[in-house]
Amino acid sequence: MAPRLCSISAAARRLLGGPGPGPRDVAAVAAARFYSKDNEGSWFRSLFVHKVDPRKDAHSTLLSKKETSNLYKIQFHNVKPECLDAYNSLTEAVLPKLHLDEDYPCSLVGNWNTWYGEQDQAVHLWRFSGGYPALMDCMNKLKNNKFRKERSQMLLSRRNQLLLEFSFWNEPQPRAGPNIYELRTYKLKPGTMIEWGNNWARAIKYRQENQEAVGGFFSQIGELYVVHHLWAYKDLQSREETRNAAWRKRGWDENVYYTVPLVRHMESRIMIPLKISPLQ
Repeated sequence: MAPRLCSISAAARRLLGGPGPGPRDVAAVAAARFYSKDNEGSWFRSLFVHKVDPRKDAHSTLLSKKETSNLYKIQFHNVKPECLDAYNSLTEAVLPKLHLDEDYPCSLVGNWNTWYGEQDQAVHLWRFSGGYPALMDCMNKLKNNKFRKERSQMLLSRRNQLLLEFSFWNEPQPRAGPNIYELRTYKLKPGTMIEWGNNWARAIKYRQENQEAVGGFFSQIGELYVVHHLWAYKDLQSREETRNAAWRKRGWDENVYYTVPLVRHMESRIMIPLKISPLQ
């Protein structure tokens, strides 16, 4: 039989002339008090628990542009050092044809070599008008392209990501040069993309006066919770002056304060456009 949690107190036993509490009585009373206190604490804490409302949309729907169905692909090709010139020549001969061919629903956004950052690297940014169907159409048409086999012999490794563009950023448009480009990559803590987007939606105005903001993207397939911001500057000195000027604008410091804790890792690449790049 289970011990009774409600037992007669020692004072009552003395009044009734009975014996004092035994070990089992003491243990039972202690358990009852612990049980009552724990339940009371849980109930009290429940008053302050943050209630999470169920989300009805993925962050890709909430943050991306509604008026377009553009999908972007970014490619990182690590080239054998002795093959970089040959790789660039091959790229400049083939990619513009794909860009201009109406049978391929894709267009070049930008093509670069990394100047500062990971060396002997090429970065390509593509736009697929029509989303995933356009991407799959291009993939099927390129399966037997001899260019890919020739290119593979020049590479050490390659990786890519599928991206969507933030609704509050400029859509990348061709621009005249000469410019250098900075690709700033942020790897966020899972679950923080909405907060990142909300802060940058308010802050992007501080970084548009010199037309330096080119495009902002977040990953959809590949490594997730990755953000890419693409900036254009005349040179490294212009980059420093433009970035310093942002700190003199009221509100920019708040954006940095609230977004830095969301970041697990960040990286900056300074890139030089290839001759074929629409972004010069």
